[in-house]
Amino acid sequence: MTVATNVPAFCQGIQHFKDQLPGFEQYGQSAAIEPGKTEIASPTNKAAVYQTMLAADALRYLTLQITASKQSGHPGGFASIADTIAALVMLGYKNIVTEVGHHAPGFYSNVFLDSSLEAMNINNVQDLRDGFREMHGLLGHLSGQIPGLLSPAGPLGQGQHFAMAGAKLHPDVLFPVTIGDGGLGEPYIMSSFGHFNTAYPQITNFLPILVWNGFSQEHHSMVSTKSNDEMINYWAGNGFKEVILVDAKDYDDSNQVSDYVDSTLFSLEARMAFTQAILEATDKAAKSALNGTLTVLIVKQLKGAGVHKRGAQSHNLYPGDSVEKDYIISALKERTLTPAAWQLVRDNYVRSNGGAAVETAVTEQEFPLPDLGKIPVEEYPVGGEKKVATTAMGAIAVYVGQQDQNFIVTNADGNAASGIKNINTALKIIHPTTDETYFQQPQGQVYEPLSEDACAGLAAGQALFGGRSLWCSYESFAVNGLPIWQTVTQAMAELRRATPSTITLFTAGALEQGRNGWTHQRPEIENYFAGMMRNGNIFPLFPCDANSIQACYEWALGTKNKGVTITASKSPLEIRTTIEQTREGLAKGGIVLQETPGDKSLVFAVVGDMTLIPVFEAAEQLKSQGIGSKIVSIISPRRLYRPTDVAWDSCSQQDGDFLSDEEFATMFDGDALLGITGGSSAMLEPVMLRCNSKRDVFAWKQGETASSAVQIMEFNGLTADNFVQRAKELIG
Repeated sequence: MTVATNVPAFCQGIQHFKDQLPGFEQYGQSAAIEPGKTEIASPTNKAAVYQTMLAADALRYLTLQITASKQSGHPGGFASIADTIAALVMLGYKNIVTEVGHHAPGFYSNVFLDSSLEAMNINNVQDLRDGFREMHGLLGHLSGQIPGLLSPAGPLGQGQHFAMAGAKLHPDVLFPVTIGDGGLGEPYIMSSFGHFNTAYPQITNFLPILVWNGFSQEHHSMVSTKSNDEMINYWAGNGFKEVILVDAKDYDDSNQVSDYVDSTLFSLEARMAFTQAILEATDKAAKSALNGTLTVLIVKQLKGAGVHKRGAQSHNLYPGDSVEKDYIISALKERTLTPAAWQLVRDNYVRSNGGAAVETAVTEQEFPLPDLGKIPVEEYPVGGEKKVATTAMGAIAVYVGQQDQNFIVTNADGNAASGIKNINTALKIIHPTTDETYFQQPQGQVYEPLSEDACAGLAAGQALFGGRSLWCSYESFAVNGLPIWQTVTQAMAELRRATPSTITLFTAGALEQGRNGWTHQRPEIENYFAGMMRNGNIFPLFPCDANSIQACYEWALGTKNKGVTITASKSPLEIRTTIEQTREGLAKGGIVLQETPGDKSLVFAVVGDMTLIPVFEAAEQLKSQGIGSKIVSIISPRRLYRPTDVAWDSCSQQDGDFLSDEEFATMFDGDALLGITGGSSAMLEPVMLRCNSKRDVFAWKQGETASSAVQIMEFNGLTADNFVQRAKELIG
């Protein structure tokens, strides 16, 4: 370990220091971001260029040391873009997101340097090392809880949604988003950029930055063989009007053979030239994006530049890759700074953008929302004319959109097909072609790409960034958008601020999709939500009619930091409840729709609306045989868990309301119980865990082409006769 004097307090834990740095006497005497300023004066100023290079080396050093401290984590990918991240900060931009979860240690280093992590008691490098990849610390991939970082990052192909959502809500702020060339093979990235730009051509203040380093996780990236011209044409062919490429090889004076080179091996003069090119390109790209031009910045530099290994071998550290390893020590000694240079980097970082990111990033404060006032609901008479539940909810969505101009509704398969054409009629589909027949125009609030990922991504991203949204989908296809929805809901669980819940409406359930066959019959998606319920902030809701769905959406609109899925049919169905009954059901988990006296009593615990039809038929058959029954419509199964089943107390916006044992017994106790659902049996788990009666489950098994919902239910055994037979067997 190098012994140094006059070490700044935040540097405690740095193992190696340099005694001197070439060029520091000339270019490092005062911070390039002057006191009272928020950015460098010019990207061509030599002191600014030099200090940007120092910041890039500081980022590489910290990224390698904290990962090596735990012999795990991913230093290589971020190392190849460190110069550009440093350039963004020196130019005053801190609202940075990423598509690459593997860049987490670099992003942590970035917000450490501007003191943001002090908000979580990480005050020095030793704290940074200790907290990396530890519980309540800095998890391996970006999270929602880290001070100064705008969004989570895990699966590839997600980060651009956050950048676009941020740009939409904050039109005067730049949102750079780094895109890995390993992830560029995911189709979601370009398709989501393409549809967003077609829908919102005026919103260009997001800046994709392609980390073109030639390698992905374990091999060469699939775009590594493209020439510079081919890569430029690829982005231009996908609608980008300004494509700016900086290739480190153009500045190489170290005779590196590969098309992808490491700028840290250049001479000081060549490094300065490369860093200045990065600064100028970043400045040009940022101003282009902010001034109305769809812009991409491409930086071509070898993966692992400046760290312990190069190429895919730099991606990950394994057991044994410790801070005592010779090649780790060598890399750290090469990249580290003098104590004075570390302080210089800290001064620039703290001044950039007017302060630490924890104070200045747009996501560090709640986004101002217009008050919705009293949500209008239209109560239909019980037993009256059949109504379409989704249409009733659509009317409320229209109201929300009229009160809140930032509100968006997203749908890949068409709102009209889901019974919510009224949303299109009032809020209009965003489309460059005005056509009154299809309710479309350039200014609208209905976003309809043919990609569930793009639908879920923008809706969930906007909710995470503080705006209201509604993602609508057929339950059959929603699985394609769930990875980012799950990422956002997990981030919301740990978020340090309140934000509107991300709300979905899943329609056209399996029982309605007879003629389409099994391709449209995939209620197994409910397994996904059933598993997520234990997170603590996930609330799948199953309204039983058109009154019920209004109460469910009304409740969801008033919640914060939750993931709320509303699943309902688009067929006209009987009105069985009052709105007030569902409000009670949302608090208690379910509502009793009917009680029939008898010598014995069978309890039906029912998830869904259409599944109630054979249940009521079964109750009549049982009644004719002197057997009593109780029909309970499960509205919010999460409320039916025991408190210890759910991680609710780990959520920042805690919701610890569960049905008590006494109330559960009152609702569900009988001589026997049948759980009934047209979807996954997993949604009935809370009831099955707590029920003390003899019990059984009828649930979805398999899809098939059928002429009606009745025929599909028969195929899956969901019939009144089967319910009655099993009830009698259980009751004995």
